[in-house]
Amino acid sequence: MRTVVHTRQGNPADVLTLREDPDPPPRPGTGQVLVRLLVRPVHPGDLAGVEGMPGLAEQRLGEVRTPGVEGMGVVESVGPDVRGLRPGQRVAVFPAPGTWADFVVVAAERAVPVPDGVDDETAALLLVNPLTLRMLYRALENALGEQDKGPVLQTAAGSSIGRLVSAAAVRHGLPLVNLVRSASGAQRMREAYPTLPVVTTSDGDWREQVRRHTGGRPLQAVLDCVGNPLTQDLVTLLADGGTLITYGRLGSGTTALEELPVVQRGLTVQGVTVWHWTRRGPEERAQDVAFALDLARNTPELFEVAARYDLADVEAAVEHVRRPGKSGTVLLTSPRSTGAGQEAVR
Repeated sequence: MRTVVHTRQGNPADVLTLREDPDPPPRPGTGQVLVRLLVRPVHPGDLAGVEGMPGLAEQRLGEVRTPGVEGMGVVESVGPDVRGLRPGQRVAVFPAPGTWADFVVVAAERAVPVPDGVDDETAALLLVNPLTLRMLYRALENALGEQDKGPVLQTAAGSSIGRLVSAAAVRHGLPLVNLVRSASGAQRMREAYPTLPVVTTSDGDWREQVRRHTGGRPLQAVLDCVGNPLTQDLVTLLADGGTLITYGRLGSGTTALEELPVVQRGLTVQGVTVWHWTRRGPEERAQDVAFALDLARNTPELFEVAARYDLADVEAAVEHVRRPGKSGTVLLTSPRSTGAGQEAVR
């Protein structure tokens, strides 16, 4: 059993190691399943957990940790009181801490059966990003209220979640302005979503371009996963009473809250994390999973893959995630060999 581990936080290339354990995988307990993982994504949030908070020295964890929270695989065995799942069945899992391993034990309710027609790589990306999209749209609905919807700006529009937001904006008629880092990224977004304006932050007048695209109307909300050094610029584009919705920190450095004119201008700063999704009610969670499955069946092109690396090549995979202009999600894979009693994986 192979497992990627770290015992301290810091540069992933320095702190991550591959451990090979000859012992058999753990057994699932009551209400749990053991999943033999085949594909798992490398999300920015996974790397943030490895690196720790910006500006802080490397921290020893006092325990061995395995990154990863999402993936797809095949049910290896089921524990007592598990209904609706069987060995050999393909499933997508989230939240499942420790998916950068060949096996993971997860609560049965966190394993979603993968329908026929949805390939393994799409299934590996089935949950985190679509569920984040649902949470972001709920935050937008609260921020915009009953007023005229928009305009709204999003940063890192070429990211995996950014493309999902754009697709939803086109579908629902949301006046969205996309912000990207490079001219090549802008061209890709224009080709994919020709009705949505795109602005490149490498242009010195990008703020003025945003204002022109909104017809001079201040932004009602900003979806931001970059953070510093953009934060203060984004706030200047917000209307008084507007909302900054932050859900990541792809940028370097930090911005202190007291540096922002939150009180003077009546601004709202709202954090969104997919981890809070588990606090939603069971009916709402079921609706969100159904939404994700519908996306996977009907628009698999939204689940773009940048590259694939074997789990043992985790260092190369992390390096690829950091490449400027990367489009799509980097995946870590495991061999598709099957054991006794298992069905072949598609």
